[in-house]
Amino acid sequence: MFYSGYGLAQIPIDASWGKGIRVEAKDSSFSLKLGLRFQTLYEGEKYLESGKWNEQLLIRRYRLKFDGYAFRPNIKYKMELGISNRDSRSGSMEEIGHTANIILDAVVKWEFTPGVELWVGQTKLPGNRERVVSSQNMQFVDRSLVNSRFNLDRDIGLQLRAVQGSGVVFRESLAISLGEGRGVVVDNPDNGRQYTTRLEVLPMGLFKSKGDYMGADTERQPSPKLAVGVTYDYNQHTPRSRGNLGSFLTDSDDNFIYSDLSTWLVDAVFKYQGLSWNAEYAHRSASDEVAGFGYGKGFVTALGYVFKSNYEIAGRYTTVEPLGVNSSISEAQEYTLGFSKYIVGHSLKVQSDISYMDTTDDYLRFRVQMELAL
Repeated sequence: MFYSGYGLAQIPIDASWGKGIRVEAKDSSFSLKLGLRFQTLYEGEKYLESGKWNEQLLIRRYRLKFDGYAFRPNIKYKMELGISNRDSRSGSMEEIGHTANIILDAVVKWEFTPGVELWVGQTKLPGNRERVVSSQNMQFVDRSLVNSRFNLDRDIGLQLRAVQGSGVVFRESLAISLGEGRGVVVDNPDNGRQYTTRLEVLPMGLFKSKGDYMGADTERQPSPKLAVGVTYDYNQHTPRSRGNLGSFLTDSDDNFIYSDLSTWLVDAVFKYQGLSWNAEYAHRSASDEVAGFGYGKGFVTALGYVFKSNYEIAGRYTTVEPLGVNSSISEAQEYTLGFSKYIVGHSLKVQSDISYMDTTDDYLRFRVQMELAL
């Protein structure tokens, strides 16, 4: 730790690899941690029927992160900006106010009693584990098809979160939000609200270093650990095809088309001494099944092992299916084999994977990605 400034104005500054730069006021009235990270991705696809080859090289993600506490340590905040092209795209320009949609998180967390927090602002909803795991901590180059078709993503609103127990740990979450996703500013007086609830059970206690929300077992859990979670989400009167994500659906007169979407998400993760297994099931339906919405179900499971040399090999199987004739989801299966080298944990790593995509136009995909986080 070193100090900046002169005399009584000196402010302690702490910096360490992978954990950003942390500044704390001398009177302990606030703290600020600044971090940044980016991912450089190469991706190539070979379509089996036509023989066509597509490839791209891009900055997949570029993030600026700020967090800390304000006024008192029990009032925390988090801000995160996504400024790569892939980060800032979301909906049409009209729906996001004709500007880049760079704000990912802007949330205040107030722990008003031990183990219970009230969150206010925009951040991830308490959805499926694969989505809530940070993109910095993923086991593969990117998340699965189940996540891309069924995840709840981010929204703005209120969340109440609680953690109880020590031997057997319970986590409960309840969220009420606008239901149209991050950064949407379209005037929509007919929109409903989104209601999300989640329960997690950790029968063997807490994971070391929050390892249940990391893809691989880089922490090499010293004892077996298991976590099981269930989420139910009801997005009332939404005009987006997948609730918080997807296109805004309109009729021939440019009026919004609505549906009431119900989504169930069930997930589990097990880790022990470098071995990791996880699985997720998703199911989205509606009573009316209006054409164009993403009704369907999906399942994904992955198994991996991190060697003591910090190399990992992992495999993943994914399947998604539409429900009904009006669904906008297409049937697909994905078989993925991944290889990773964790140089400094998830803060500096190289990951690659190869996948066979069984869709209407089958193809092979090869990806290599480097992550750097300060």
